[in-house]
Amino acid sequence: MRPLEVDEPTAVGPYRLLGRLGSGGMGRVYLGRSAGGRTVAVKIVHPHFALDEEFRARFRREVDAARRVGGAWTAPVLDADPEARVPWVATAYAAGPSLTAAVADGGPLPVHSVRALGAGLGEALAAVHELGLVHRDVKPSNVLLTLDGPLLIDFGIARATDGTASLTSTGVSVGSPGYMSPEQILGKGVTGAADVFSLGAVLAFAATGTPPFPGDSSAALLYKVVHEEPRLDDLDGDLRDLVAACLAKDPAARPAPVEVARRLAPEGAARLVTGGWLPGALVERVSRSAVQLLNLEAADASKPGPVSGPVGFSSPSVGAPDASGGAAGASGGAAGADGGAADPGVFGPAPVMPTPTVAPSAPAANVPGPRDGDRPPSPAPGKLSVSVAATSTREGEGRRGRRISCTVALAVAGAMAAVTVGSVFVLELLPGGGSDDNADDGGRNPSATAPSEPGSDGGGRPVPGRYLGTWEGQAVAVEGNLPLGTFRLTVREAAVGARLGTLRHTDLFGGTCDDVLTLKKVTEKQVVASAVGAGGNRDVCNQARHTVLLTPVGDDLRYESDSEDSGRPKARLSKVG
Repeated sequence: MRPLEVDEPTAVGPYRLLGRLGSGGMGRVYLGRSAGGRTVAVKIVHPHFALDEEFRARFRREVDAARRVGGAWTAPVLDADPEARVPWVATAYAAGPSLTAAVADGGPLPVHSVRALGAGLGEALAAVHELGLVHRDVKPSNVLLTLDGPLLIDFGIARATDGTASLTSTGVSVGSPGYMSPEQILGKGVTGAADVFSLGAVLAFAATGTPPFPGDSSAALLYKVVHEEPRLDDLDGDLRDLVAACLAKDPAARPAPVEVARRLAPEGAARLVTGGWLPGALVERVSRSAVQLLNLEAADASKPGPVSGPVGFSSPSVGAPDASGGAAGASGGAAGADGGAADPGVFGPAPVMPTPTVAPSAPAANVPGPRDGDRPPSPAPGKLSVSVAATSTREGEGRRGRRISCTVALAVAGAMAAVTVGSVFVLELLPGGGSDDNADDGGRNPSATAPSEPGSDGGGRPVPGRYLGTWEGQAVAVEGNLPLGTFRLTVREAAVGARLGTLRHTDLFGGTCDDVLTLKKVTEKQVVASAVGAGGNRDVCNQARHTVLLTPVGDDLRYESDSEDSGRPKARLSKVG
């Protein structure tokens, strides 16, 4: 994402623009925010299209059609103004790189990710085709990789240029060479089968890192798609068979999108996405892009008086291409599949959409603000510096954990508009102010937001038998709105100052972090302990010392921590041993 230049618009319709996400043959894409705080991607067409009445009529029809699309794996159109002096359309913003950018930076996706990708896109296309629509521009740069799953974007908008400009005159075409179906290239009737052909090419690119029809020019690509067989040498097994079927020259020989989805994910795409479908490097990248959004919004919030309403557009502000000829997305430049500039016929790198997500078993929730007295006043907006480490469970086991900043989690959830099906991502807030996580707790004052410690006696009390044993349950943070995974607590007899037990946190990615608990005090109603990360933890775990309260609740044990870095986790634990 790039900051706005002095000659770029600061508002479009009801949306204040925060930065530029990219540009391409159709126009530019900006990150916008509504008066109510919703984050959107605003696409503004180039002025020369705005002068064409045929374009406006097609743009209006295609926007109306795109509004009907609202499947689980699509980014919905939220608002548009085809009648504006410079037409624009606003879609939901999703945090995640395009498939083009992800493969360019990290190479091919693992097989599990490719299967989830294909299943999600297959389900999306099935829903689109049921509405009587055809996407006609399915390609890597129109696919976003989010923690929720893949998203298919840019429904119909590129089709508005059909007849307005040609590939040879402006670089704009309906579809993209190398991903267009043979019948689309030859100008024959286009049906949903054309989207299936494009989907097969996208899956081949995702799995191998190269398109199935390589070429140095558009003419060469178009010829190969029509006359030659795809290169699938690096694919094998049922994935190769499915991709080959999708890339059949005869539209009637291709499987339907619902069949593609079923063959890749018999139990549905959501099942594959649940628990983490992206490799760790991509999870980290998506998380960082969300934090970049927070930094941008924090800087924007510090500016006096938001500008409301549209502002005038100059030709350079919306019509001039980037000096590089490419397009930069929120997470870096999103090159085309061939490693060059952004694909023609689109706005450049796909807009990007909200992030934190939770597993299907956890209820979706909007994160409320802190309750009165829960924590001191928030500091003035400023830059956030984070380090994220997250690894998909498919990439191997190992003891991994997450450190969550309560402030970041609240801000991410608030800035993003929704919490949806998927896997939770968590952020590690780097230590600041010269604090020492491993310092002795003896001289440390309790946190102003720490749970209360009733009673002042009990220094010599033994640990009551009702606390002893092994306890397990689901943990949450950020006032109960952010699922953390499973806590397993083991408590044994101990004297004050001695080791009380251990806590193992298994997060939603399957990674683990261990805490060692030291007994501080026993009261009539609670056991108070000091906890610190175990020495063998990975460095992504929160090693800072914090206070833990253990309180009996019926036959269960309530766990409460004052760790702000971890979002003040709580859990109700049941005895398992």
